[in-house]
Amino acid sequence: MSTPRLKPLSDQVVVVTGASSGIGRATAEAALAAGARVVVTARNEAALAEVAALAPDRTEVIVADLADDDATDRIAAAAIQRFGGFDTWVNNAAAASIGRVADTPLADQRRAFDVGYWGTVRGSLTALAHLRDRGGAIVNLGSIESDRAVILQATYSAMKHAVKGFTDAFRTEVEADDLPVSVTLIKPAAIHTPFPEHARNVTGHPVTLPPVIYAPTLVARAILFAAANPRRTLSIGGTGVAATLAAQHFPRLTDLILERFGEALQTFDRPAPADRADNLWEARADAVDSAQDVYVRTHSLWLEAQLRPGAAALGVAAAGFAGLATRAMTRRR
Repeated sequence: MSTPRLKPLSDQVVVVTGASSGIGRATAEAALAAGARVVVTARNEAALAEVAALAPDRTEVIVADLADDDATDRIAAAAIQRFGGFDTWVNNAAAASIGRVADTPLADQRRAFDVGYWGTVRGSLTALAHLRDRGGAIVNLGSIESDRAVILQATYSAMKHAVKGFTDAFRTEVEADDLPVSVTLIKPAAIHTPFPEHARNVTGHPVTLPPVIYAPTLVARAILFAAANPRRTLSIGGTGVAATLAAQHFPRLTDLILERFGEALQTFDRPAPADRADNLWEARADAVDSAQDVYVRTHSLWLEAQLRPGAAALGVAAAGFAGLATRAMTRRR
């Protein structure tokens, strides 16, 4: 099997979809800070211009809706024209709705798939056509909901399940063809992005994300690590990973817990504002972080263990030796 040819991040051109807010914006800003040249794309031109202002000479702005059939071709063409090509393509753009399935219009559900799933498929194929000879990385954004669906988030969970299924199959095809391209799936837990503000809300109440909530910069760190280091998958948030594992081993118990507590953990017991807007169909104000005042973890030991497995193994071994030493001393007493 061919080894992926990945450049140091500072030598790369990185394409980031959904770069106007949340994880995408945090990733674009971190890539620029690392010295990379970056192509940022989303629907919100003003927000993209704010990102580009950080390093105008190393940033290309492409206003595009990833649901459009020609969007990824236009993005790739712009990257080639401005920078001569690209080395990493990050499929991050997504759209979402929150609420029970019966209350969510089918058009809204299709919209989430058009952006999050079909945008990822088209982006991956466009990226591979460019990278198959020169090498590079394709990084797709899944979720812990790629492994376990969550009540009130059926559409988003189903879309992220589809992204995982596509990415896993696509990766095997790339490897079977012995191409010098890595394909990574990133699976964040709950992240402090404007997701609660941006998702179409049909619950009738203000919504939030269930704890524990992690900083978007952690996901950006994982994405940019994958841009320069081949990885099959990276997860952010040990609590989310633990919950997913528990759900896989005890699915019926997880069903019962979600049925009892899932809606209460994601909604506030008061009416939603009448003038609330979302970005399912139209762009709106964007930022890296959510405006909600909640506790946010800025470190993930689980992520660090994946990025530095050798250090993690040494830590486990040291803890084991310490435990054995303590037991031996106790027995002597």
